[in-house]
Amino acid sequence: MNPENEKDKHSPATDTGATATTKIDVAYKENLLDAEQCDENAEIDKRLNRKFDLHILPWLFGIWLFSFIDRSNIGNAKIAGLPEDLGIATTGTAFNLVLLVFYIPYILVDIPSNLILKRVRAGIFLPSLITAWGLVCTFMGFTKSYAGLIVCRLLLGMFEGGILGGVIIYLAMFYRRHQMLYRSGLFYCAAPLSGAFGGLLASALGQVTYGGYNRWPWIFFIEGAITVIFGIACFFFMPDTPALAKFLTDEEKIWALRRMRLDASGSTSIDVDEEKLDWRWAKMALKAPQTYFCAAIWFFLLVPLYSFSLFLPSIIRGMKYTSTTAQLFTVPPNMTGFLVVILTAHFSDKVKQRGVFIIGGTVLGICGYIMLLASDANAVKYAGTFLIAAGVFQGSPMLMGWLANNLSPHYVRAVGVGVVISLANCSAFIGTFIYIDRDSPKYVLGHSISLGALVMTLILTCAQIAYLRWENKKRERGERDDRLLQDDAHLLGDRHPLFRYTL
Repeated sequence: MNPENEKDKHSPATDTGATATTKIDVAYKENLLDAEQCDENAEIDKRLNRKFDLHILPWLFGIWLFSFIDRSNIGNAKIAGLPEDLGIATTGTAFNLVLLVFYIPYILVDIPSNLILKRVRAGIFLPSLITAWGLVCTFMGFTKSYAGLIVCRLLLGMFEGGILGGVIIYLAMFYRRHQMLYRSGLFYCAAPLSGAFGGLLASALGQVTYGGYNRWPWIFFIEGAITVIFGIACFFFMPDTPALAKFLTDEEKIWALRRMRLDASGSTSIDVDEEKLDWRWAKMALKAPQTYFCAAIWFFLLVPLYSFSLFLPSIIRGMKYTSTTAQLFTVPPNMTGFLVVILTAHFSDKVKQRGVFIIGGTVLGICGYIMLLASDANAVKYAGTFLIAAGVFQGSPMLMGWLANNLSPHYVRAVGVGVVISLANCSAFIGTFIYIDRDSPKYVLGHSISLGALVMTLILTCAQIAYLRWENKKRERGERDDRLLQDDAHLLGDRHPLFRYTL
């Protein structure tokens, strides 16, 4: 036996502590040197971000815009005559079932889709999904029966299921942790914009009568066809990873990979291009408390978000407006949500805070639902929809950024994001059934459940902030340094003592 090893074996506990301290000091110095080099390369860092913003974000924005339009346009089709033409009862829950079935495959495919993303190449996989669901949406206009509509919604959910998690993981391949939220906001603001754009488009398409297809089919025909064209264009312009981005120089590719390692605070030495699927990463994601905090917060947040997106035309029509006017009146609240998402995302990255913005948004949303419940005046109710849009839409990009910030490396993030999205989207089983036609025009049940969900969102967000602050303080005091003594210390991911959680 090596005498040095024998000496180490019998060294006292204080030596163990000293070893951990030495390792953390070395890691700190290495990261300090990297940080100094990062300052020297500030210009190339800015150049990288500008190129990524120009070559990646527009495509992600379009993906999410058409995703939300194609899943939510059934709400516009509803008030353009779809239930009457297909013989769907307007007094029961038959239409709500059509909304619900979308989320069954949507939930089931998310984790497998995230794991497939890198193996199949993101620049091929994501555009394939877009093109596929665009075709489904287009052919939905030919539907002649209730059963056919159900099948189309199932297929739509299957192809859209991998998009949100895929986009989050795709962004994390290119941007550093505290550059992620603003970019998440820039693509997610397409969700409220889709409500505004979709409302305008539906108000026009809902008047078309041609070739035996009257009004609502044209909403699916035109919006689906636009999605297919966009999906095909994505094949030619979306890179798989920074190393394969044709618009980067060799120097920029090297720095793009290096800064991602630096951003992980020494938690891993593996590049995104080299990382392989290992069940240790899956277990790390499944054991992380922040995974379940984010899942629970998002679950309750999505109840009002989904119901608001799907039923806003019906809520406004319940204020005694005609079908076309109701479509047009969905535009201003959604535009408000669009602007608020961009502003909050910008300032969130500035201050490196996520939870406080979610808290602020839930308070706004709570006030909006109180206005809908407490007042009989249409002006007050309509004003409440603005507060709901401003408060609810900005919460999802905050949670996406929050989760991506606090899980590392790539496959931990991939599994964690998939778990969170799958669990959170179970809220669709609530959100799609709380607005029933028999409750119109006041929809007291739907508004009340949405209000309660936002209260739970507020409580759980405060709880996660408290947990993350507690864990960061333990690391600052050196109470997690013993992890550096493990043989796989270079694979600790977000459990590394130098890693700090974003609040």
